[in-house]
Order: sequence, then C-alpha cells, then structure tokens
Amino acid sequence: MDLHAASLAVEHPGSELSLQVGLHLEEFEPDLYRGEVTASIDEADRLSSSIDQDAVNAIALAAIDRLAEREGAGTRIGTVGFSFGAAWAVWTAGRRDQVGASVVYYGSVTGPTLAAARSAVVGHFAEEDPYETAENVAAFEQGLRDAGREVTIHRYPGTGHWFAEPSRDAYRPEAAELAFDRTVEFLRRELTAGG
Repeated sequence: MDLHAASLAVEHPGSELSLQVGLHLEEFEPDLYRGEVTASIDEADRLSSSIDQDAVNAIALAAIDRLAEREGAGTRIGTVGFSFGAAWAVWTAGRRDQVGASVVYYGSVTGPTLAAARSAVVGHFAEEDPYETAENVAAFEQGLRDAGREVTIHRYPGTGHWFAEPSRDAYRPEAAELAFDRTVEFLRRELTAGG
C-alpha cells in the first residue's frame, strides 16, 4: 500500500459503515508494492512510478473477483480509492459489471478508462492540492460527463491532500466527516435496490 492510501475503517470501523450504508461491507486493501511501505513522500513517489501496471491491474481485478465470489451472484460492489488508488476505483468499474459505484478521495484518472463503465462516481477533493490541481479535477469531471456518467465532485475549503486521513498532519476532521457522510449516502443510493 502506498503512502497516500488509507481506509475509511481507520476513522469509521467497518461495522459502522456497514450499519450506516445498510449493506454488508468487506474491506480489501490490495498490496500494490509487494510488502514495501514508506512514510516518505519521495519514496512513495518512487514506488508509485515503478509499479508494474499489468500486475497492479491484475491485483485490483482479483480483489473485485474475490469479493464478488464471496458475496455471490448479483452482488453490487462499491470501490473507494484514495489518491493513487483512485484510478483503480474508477478503472475497475469498466472491467467488472459488479462495480456499481466508485468513490475517489483526492485522486483522479483521465482518458478512455472513463468511458469504459456506466456507474456513478463521487469525488472528494481538497481546495489546495499539489497532486490534484483544480485543472486535473476539472478534466476528470468533464471526462466523466463526456462519457455519459453521473458524477458529483465535492471540494472542501481549507483542506489539502490527505484531509480525510487521521494519521496525517493534513487531516481536517470536519471535512473528513462530511466526505464520509457523503460517501455513505452515495453508496447507499447506488448499491441498494433501485439505486
């Protein structure tokens, strides 16, 4: 897992999210770096730029497949990606029909991946973020709209990258809680019957 990754379960245990969403929650945090971890931004950048794209794609799809197999036919899956992991939260929706919703926190992707799926996307972005500029976010949003996908982008004033991660100095509890509440509402709407 890279430096940027985190889990909603850090601040909101799975049982709370499961109760709030009204769905069964299984949490997967695929290891994209074969056990390497770091607390250094420079080292995280090195790790993320040296990944084997095909291997990481296979890991992401295997996580979706495993969850779908465990939960059974007809299971709708929501993906949540933080920073670097946001790309796979969106990408997997175009590769697996079971992915019915994607949530991204301060991370995006552009290009043909956006048109490969129909599922809705919600994005949580910082006001000031050197990794996800306002231009990047606008391109992401427009790319999703051009692909005919439902998208809602939230921007959080007074925040920076990692604002929803309690272990980071950038953590902003009020913004994190609001983003979490919006995530729960979105997943509930998109993943339950009639969503």
